[in-house]
Amino acid sequence: MCEAAEGGCCGGRPAKAPRDSHPLKCMKCKEGPPVLIIRVGDAFCKACFKDYFVHKFRAILGKNRCIFPGEKVLLAFSGGPASSSMVRQVQEGLSQEAAKKLRFKPGIIFVDEGAVCGQDLEKRGEVHRQVELILRATGFPFHLVHLEEVFDLPSSILHSVSHEATDRSQNYKEAVDGFLRQQQQQSAKAGVSLPGQLAELGIREPSRKEATEVPGPLPVLHTTELTRLFGAVKTLTAKEELLQTLRNHLILHVARTNGYTKVMVGDSCSRVAVKLLTNLSLGRGAFLAGDTGFSDGRHGDVLVLRPMREYSAKEIAFYNRLFRVPAVFTPSLDTKAPDRASIHRLIESFLYKLQSEFPSTISTVYRTGEKLGTAPQDAAAGGDAEPERCLLCLCTLDTNVVDGSSLQSTLLSEELCQKPPPSSESVCCGGGPAQAGCCRNLPTAGAVLPQSHLLPHLCYSCRLTIKDMTCLEPLPLYIHSEADRRQHRAAMKQEIQEFLLEDDEELLGS
Repeated sequence: MCEAAEGGCCGGRPAKAPRDSHPLKCMKCKEGPPVLIIRVGDAFCKACFKDYFVHKFRAILGKNRCIFPGEKVLLAFSGGPASSSMVRQVQEGLSQEAAKKLRFKPGIIFVDEGAVCGQDLEKRGEVHRQVELILRATGFPFHLVHLEEVFDLPSSILHSVSHEATDRSQNYKEAVDGFLRQQQQQSAKAGVSLPGQLAELGIREPSRKEATEVPGPLPVLHTTELTRLFGAVKTLTAKEELLQTLRNHLILHVARTNGYTKVMVGDSCSRVAVKLLTNLSLGRGAFLAGDTGFSDGRHGDVLVLRPMREYSAKEIAFYNRLFRVPAVFTPSLDTKAPDRASIHRLIESFLYKLQSEFPSTISTVYRTGEKLGTAPQDAAAGGDAEPERCLLCLCTLDTNVVDGSSLQSTLLSEELCQKPPPSSESVCCGGGPAQAGCCRNLPTAGAVLPQSHLLPHLCYSCRLTIKDMTCLEPLPLYIHSEADRRQHRAAMKQEIQEFLLEDDEELLGS
């Protein structure tokens, strides 16, 4: 056995440093003392880590080139570490000290979900005060909205605006060059003040009346309706999916009514990896590129971006700790829930435990998801017609039944199970007398009609969410109204086709 006192081992070669030893210098500047280690061998001092963190944010925006100068961008702020860090990066990019300034005009939205999580009015008011204090300090316009406001949304929120209506005639480089020329001309004019120049970049300090959209008193009726809606959902998995759907609808409505063309969400690399496997388990494999990619254009006029998707949760936690980024803790539906309470919690627990043993797990899952792409819409639609979209998630429907597919088998089994028995005697799906606990997942006679009213307009995954509801009546009115509109339109289209077919038959007979 080699002895340490001999000054080496294995034939005089220097002994390897133990795994728990720490480097003495920053890997980038080679001068400053390291304050953190992101990965094995990646030690950074405080200044270099900030440069690395800021550069990554600017690089992902510059690489995709989807935000044009002067556009209004809505930042979705939840109070968590990732969204708080995202807001700070936008602040850094719009500051005077920034080497390459961001050129869009930001706004912030916070959605209060306290009613779903069982918070009382006093606790929700405390969270509002903390959030308002943080957002007001940014100097950006912000909107504080309640989740109860989804019951006042119009049915037009479920319509996807065509991309052609919002495309620009000039490319990104031409838009940037034109913006810079405009800035130079304005700065060269006499009498142009600094606040006027900053206003073009979206950095001006807004007035209290113009900057904020603070919610009024909570509507008790809508709070009761929201509680009733989530009380009708049987599983935590379906509750989380429904909450995410309603939140997205509300953010989309605020973006459209206030002129925002982009929405930034704070999904980190860890969150994207969890969402990728979760969506696979929930039957959303056809929509993985839109649900986890950098950009999601399913809404047409409003593009959803994920600029934090290349940051790990560890990097974000280090940055927020070192540079004192404020955050607000808001409980969610799965707070203090066990690992097997929902598919979301199970996948998250599985990945994080695996990550602790194999540090490249989350990055491997994330990189695999990056290879996914979206199919062209015209191909999916089968021509120039706009493809029909899901009533809830607004994705293109994936329920075209193909012979021999698993979906065809599922629909056939449901149809056979929902057929009324030939006699008045209660019969179970197996053919024998009904027993306790048998067919417990089958909808009741009163629930078959509403589900048949909505199911044809839902994707496979959203159908599973709806089937986990005991009653569909508490759903917001705009969802029922849009379902009625689509059903009437389909019936009218069928009548026109039958009328044209009859005319053709008469012409052929004559």
